[in-house]
Amino acid sequence: MSKLRDIRVLTTAAMLVAISIVLGFFKIPITQLIEIRFSFLANAMAGALFGPFVGGLVGALSDLGGYLIKPTGPYFPGFTLTAAVGGVIAGLTLYGHKPSLIRCFFCEFLRMIIANILLNGIFLSMLYGRGFVAVVTSRILKQLVMLPVQTLMLFAALQLLVHFKRESLVGGSRI
Repeated sequence: MSKLRDIRVLTTAAMLVAISIVLGFFKIPITQLIEIRFSFLANAMAGALFGPFVGGLVGALSDLGGYLIKPTGPYFPGFTLTAAVGGVIAGLTLYGHKPSLIRCFFCEFLRMIIANILLNGIFLSMLYGRGFVAVVTSRILKQLVMLPVQTLMLFAALQLLVHFKRESLVGGSRI
């Protein structure tokens, strides 16, 4: 919480919220059900740079901002919670550690199990009245396909972040 008093942390977090919102508008469709999305990268970077609290805050604010700018259905606070949990997981697994492929895999694996499958499964079954098991089983295959893709995307993004950190473009973090 005290990190938010540092102007560098605050402005970098705000930029990551804006980047996440913009990245949320882009996707690469692979099949009818599987698409590559990019907004998780900015949320994970916030967690990696500043820890779980700021990561969760950036995730929640990105979800709210994305909904306010371009709503794609009714607002549901559960999805904001899911975005926040994704940022918290990134902060818990990446903050203060040198990025590695194994650490990125672990981060994405936890995020996919806890946030994408369990939490989103609960929220989608609540919203659409379908059984939890039916919702979850349909999401598992998609998540298994996306796990290596998103792991590599996260690793590449964190490598760029380390480079920017070395060049002193991103300050106030422990990555």
